[in-house]
Amino acid sequence: MGAYLTILGYNSAIPTVKSSPTAQFLEMDERCFLIDCGEGTQVQLRKAKAKFSKINHIFISHLHGDHCFGLPGLIASFRLLGRDQELHVYGPKGIKKMLETIFEITETHRGFPIIYHELEGDLSQKVYEDDKLEVWTIPLDHRIYCNGYLFKEKPKDRRLNMVEISKYSEIEICDYHNLKRGKDFVLSDGYVLKNEVLTTDPEPPVSYAFCSDTRFKEDIIPIIENVDLLYHESTFLHDLKEMADYTGHTTAKEAAIIAQRAGVKKLILGHFSNRYADLTVFTDEAREYFPNTFLPIALEPVKV
Repeated sequence: MGAYLTILGYNSAIPTVKSSPTAQFLEMDERCFLIDCGEGTQVQLRKAKAKFSKINHIFISHLHGDHCFGLPGLIASFRLLGRDQELHVYGPKGIKKMLETIFEITETHRGFPIIYHELEGDLSQKVYEDDKLEVWTIPLDHRIYCNGYLFKEKPKDRRLNMVEISKYSEIEICDYHNLKRGKDFVLSDGYVLKNEVLTTDPEPPVSYAFCSDTRFKEDIIPIIENVDLLYHESTFLHDLKEMADYTGHTTAKEAAIIAQRAGVKKLILGHFSNRYADLTVFTDEAREYFPNTFLPIALEPVKV
């Protein structure tokens, strides 16, 4: 299936006619994740033709409105759509109080359980894991507590070389699992068939790093090193670095330096200040330091 990122919104605090606040839909190994949920996310999900029922895990970076004000409405819509399976919400400590207060005051009845995973601490931690992938926090430096998220596939099984396997009648379908896991096969006469003869190398695992609102923070580099795709906020150009530092944000130049030093394959910028009418100035600045930099295109799936 592969992994695909659909950027639903990439604007900073104030929505515009052409862009929405931060929200992303990530499909990886047949799992669907929502990353941040600014206002208008429901509409963007509809436009992206994403199935609401497939979203079982929502990751919120921080509790500024342009990253989470769409969440109460989305959860209310889940109920109206007949949802009954549990929903996992990951976010800073306080996200449970925020949502449950809204639900109480508005008398919103969910009809399904919400499992909160409240985060605190300034070290990267694993917050999700299944048999195919895991998710780690990326501690950031914003005006309030904030995390990015790293989505990593686990090493994949080796691929069967059916041309070679068909030469040996002793190898049965029930043996395929062990072969995929890298084990040799021993014939009845004791001869050992090496795994590398019976299989080929697996597809390399893919990884995606989402770095939301943050000041320039070099110590995230070891966490995101060599990722296939990095989304990094770049609210300002570097001539406004002083303002970026004051407001807890990064410049396009700084985002590119992070990408370059981390050895990532591709960088997408986002979270642009509304003061910029022409967004190509961001890639112009960033590509001087990291050529493989791109602007986001809302609702267009990008292969990770």
